Amino acid sequence: MDLTRTEVAKGAAAEAATGRRRGSAARLALMAVPVAFFAVFFAYPVAAIVARGLKIDGAWQFGRIGEVLAQSGVRHVLWFTTWQALASTALTLLIALPGAYVFARFDFPGKQVLRAVVTVPFVLPTVVVGTAFLALVGRGGLLDELWGVRLDTTVWAILLAHVFFNYAVVVRTVGGLWSQLDPRQEEAARMLGASRLKAWRQVTLPALAPAVAAAGLMVFLFTFTSFGVVQILGGPTFSTLEVEIYRQTSQIFDLSTAAVLTLIQFVAVAAILAVHAWTVRRRETALRLVDAATTARRPRGSGQWALLAGVLATVAVLLVLPLAVLVERSLGAPGFGYYRALTREDGGAFLVPPIEAIGNSLQYAVAATVIAVVIGALAATALTRRDAGRFVRGFDALLMLPLGVSAVTVGFGFLIALDEPPLDLRASWILVPLAQALVGVPFVVRTMLPVLRAVDGRLREAAAVLGASPWRVWREVDLPMVRRALLVAAGFAFAVSLGEFGATVFIARPDNPTLPVAVARLLGRPGDMNYGQAMALSTILMLVCAVALVVLERLRTDRSGEF
Repeated sequence: MDLTRTEVAKGAAAEAATGRRRGSAARLALMAVPVAFFAVFFAYPVAAIVARGLKIDGAWQFGRIGEVLAQSGVRHVLWFTTWQALASTALTLLIALPGAYVFARFDFPGKQVLRAVVTVPFVLPTVVVGTAFLALVGRGGLLDELWGVRLDTTVWAILLAHVFFNYAVVVRTVGGLWSQLDPRQEEAARMLGASRLKAWRQVTLPALAPAVAAAGLMVFLFTFTSFGVVQILGGPTFSTLEVEIYRQTSQIFDLSTAAVLTLIQFVAVAAILAVHAWTVRRRETALRLVDAATTARRPRGSGQWALLAGVLATVAVLLVLPLAVLVERSLGAPGFGYYRALTREDGGAFLVPPIEAIGNSLQYAVAATVIAVVIGALAATALTRRDAGRFVRGFDALLMLPLGVSAVTVGFGFLIALDEPPLDLRASWILVPLAQALVGVPFVVRTMLPVLRAVDGRLREAAAVLGASPWRVWREVDLPMVRRALLVAAGFAFAVSLGEFGATVFIARPDNPTLPVAVARLLGRPGDMNYGQAMALSTILMLVCAVALVVLERLRTDRSGEF
């Protein structure tokens, strides 16, 4: 009897080991598709444009890097890019951290609606953000009409637009952790005689530090690579690396300088992502968390009510007002004149009526969402194991690179690299969704990965021991638990694909413009009618993104709702 039990135990262990080996092999197979996708549609185009710029007569000219860096104009661009990113990050943290505390610790009527309102700017295309602030602080904007004040010629317009765009990153990232910290630890410190400030500084702040660092790094990354906002609000005065790469590529046709700037940005982004990955791992393993539902309570005392009122006022002025002004400017012509003008051909910047950009954007975004969800789901499944090796962790970092590497470089690289069989795609409609999917995949992975990691691994092992194939394990164990996260991921991919601008501006055909490209073209043409049509298209784009966000909020869970 004992021998039989031993044999059974050995057999079960052997089956489990076989299941684990099959799981490892399946994980590598799952990684093959995302790796191939990123190699062909990300690494290859970027390498092609860098090679085109630095390779002359078959020889690499790395001395060109020093020549470009020696140019005073390039040094100024590097300085401004870094300075404005640091300033934007500091200003965003200063303004958004009180909001993170309010969402984490306070329970008040309309909290979920306010959470959706706060998140709307993050999913808006940068072109819409730039247009909204142009309507608020630019020539003929609200501040100009009321007080004769214009900020579009100053760096403050860019900084405030970046705060507008990234406010939700801090609120969601820091507030999500803050809501799960046990408040009794700080209360215990106060009972031992510590002041409120000292207790917060010595107990809560060290616990929040990884989340604050992660949020700050993400804000720095987004502002360091800012394109649409600076392109619209910066004018000829201010230029980030991304804007300068676009100018060198599309206006001056200096691929050599553009290649050097791309390499500089790539190195900087890789360093930022490496530090971000370290802070995220520290955040995941260093804390004991409690149920977020048990930490929020109604504000008590005049100080807390004043803090809530201040956060509401900040949201109203900084986040809601620019969008309200955008809508108001789009209605400036009698009888919805700007909207009706979108249905007419003008024979200028468009070969078709601008209204067709709506249908084009929706079709492209749907195709990009399908691609991003398939690639992202495969990648997230491959990354599920926490004990994965360095190669898998490096693959995780690779998936984030499209968020920071120049989208302009990727778009122009598409035109250069994908021009020969079997990848001659320059005339194909699929080129735009492929570029948009590159930006959507990181959001899919970041949304699905925490939920997949929360699935009890013993369930997978048990299914494998019973003879289930990896595909059947995914279908019957993982999928039922992550279905909602998968829908949320699809929503995020749709929203970011809808607003992608940096790469699409190069590859969208004149007879098939997307909404962000159409807005940029209209803003680049003089005349009130063109300006009004840009406001109208931006409003439509904002509403589509807002509807997608409302759906996301209905589907969101505590695990799947973080960035």
